[in-house]
Amino acid sequence: MAEEAFEVPIGSDGDILVARSRGRALAADLGFSSSDLALIATSISELARNILRYARTGEIAVEAIGTDHRRGVSIVARDKGPGIADIRKALQDGFSTSGGLGLGLPGVRRLMDDFEIISELGHGTTVTVKKWNR
Repeated sequence: MAEEAFEVPIGSDGDILVARSRGRALAADLGFSSSDLALIATSISELARNILRYARTGEIAVEAIGTDHRRGVSIVARDKGPGIADIRKALQDGFSTSGGLGLGLPGVRRLMDDFEIISELGHGTTVTVKKWNR
């Protein structure tokens, strides 16, 4: 088994690739299917891209989670950016304040099993998602 947990500072496109690759490797070690590996990697990319787009810097933390009966992966995206004024609106397909397609957060919420977002204006945003190995 490779690493059980890691953090990647996000400040460039290259950092997104590192976080995505390491997250995929950790999930593969946990026995996730190839289709779930793609969902996990996509979620890491979307969350990290949001950090770059809205806060410029932050971090992605990935950790193996679970019990003897159930294993999974937890992904936490944290930044100290401007925060999200209306979380409900930000989770609607097509809503974007940056001119993008508005599929990032709603897409991640659909791809993962558990989704939580905490944001405070002027202090940043933390998104925590989990995928359970079936």
